[in-house]
Amino acid sequence: MSDPLRRRDDCRLCGSGSLGLALSLAPTPPANAFVSSEHCDEPQALFPLDLHLCGDCGHLQLLDVVDPEELFADYIYVSGTSPAFVDHFRDYAAALSARAGLGQKDLVVDIGSNDGTMLGFFKAGGQRVLGIDPAREIAARANDAGIETLVEFFTVELAERERERVGPARAITANNVFAHIDDLAGVADGVRTLLAPDGLFAFEVSYLMDVIEKTLFDTIYHEHLDYHALGPLVPFFAARDMEVVAAERVASHGGSIRVFVQHAGGPHRREAAVEGLIEEERARGLGRLETFHDFAERIDRLKGELVDLLSGLGRDGMRIAGFGAPAKATTLLHHFELGGELEFIVDDSPLKQGLYTPGHHIPVVASEELYKRMPDYTLILAWNFAAPIMANHQDYTRRGGRFIVPIPEVKVTP
Repeated sequence: MSDPLRRRDDCRLCGSGSLGLALSLAPTPPANAFVSSEHCDEPQALFPLDLHLCGDCGHLQLLDVVDPEELFADYIYVSGTSPAFVDHFRDYAAALSARAGLGQKDLVVDIGSNDGTMLGFFKAGGQRVLGIDPAREIAARANDAGIETLVEFFTVELAERERERVGPARAITANNVFAHIDDLAGVADGVRTLLAPDGLFAFEVSYLMDVIEKTLFDTIYHEHLDYHALGPLVPFFAARDMEVVAAERVASHGGSIRVFVQHAGGPHRREAAVEGLIEEERARGLGRLETFHDFAERIDRLKGELVDLLSGLGRDGMRIAGFGAPAKATTLLHHFELGGELEFIVDDSPLKQGLYTPGHHIPVVASEELYKRMPDYTLILAWNFAAPIMANHQDYTRRGGRFIVPIPEVKVTP
């Protein structure tokens, strides 16, 4: 069996070897490596979570790369199980359709298309759609639902083949996936190959500005190789005969950035917001190692506050559960060393129910169990959905249960 981990020694965006250690988090298993009951007694491999900052272009990244086959072939995150994300993708599809001027039968391609949720909105609008996703089971579901999905990783070779087969794409999207890719240059070259001369490439990623400002450290895990700011992306695309023409901050995942890219010299003019965001990033110090050293200190303070709270509740005989088993929970539970505090975790995804969390092997159960077992406190690990979770489970609080929100600051409600 080949080694599932390799280490690179150059910047993923500019190729520089000038890389400084910015932040070290506790090693973890892959964030979505849930296990079945028969494997609960088996230890899982832990991989480093060390972030490095490029001294030349300012890009923040993991250099330790876990084999993407291990991360994504049996992926169990599904977009369509979250009503909030369904709404998000509906609005996003409408906005991109208007910005790109999409017409009937124009081709829209989604890289990392998951269960086809976003492409479904384009299809309903009359566009032709094509999904590309290496997760076998989820891609099969998308195909069954009528969203043509290729079970592959996106490459230049695939882009050349599909352009010949289905024609150029007027819009290409890559949502919460452009941070997952080791060969970003290859993917950008593939996008350039498949994109129509007047087309737009749009992608959303967690925004480094929000990660720093809100202490969103748990969005750091092995699937996320890159922690994007806009400044390093502009020269990256320019080196590939493409240009960033617009960017906007959006609320998803605690704070993301949506970036629009076209062929160099394409029909869209660069919006002033691009330079405005880059200037904000400079002012915030996103290109300086000192900024991340301060970030580490804030993470430590947050850890101390949450650990003290949960330890005190445990000493008082309080029973504690978790709500939500997103990938980010793996980082939080390992870095804060919270393996033994939670009796169980409830999650709405049937793909995770009946499994056990990566590393700590906490059982994941359906949300009905919250009422059957009635823990005294429930730690909301899917904190970006804290408001709807608490709104949907008011009966739990009426019966005496209390929720804890760990990020961006520790809060106990009500």
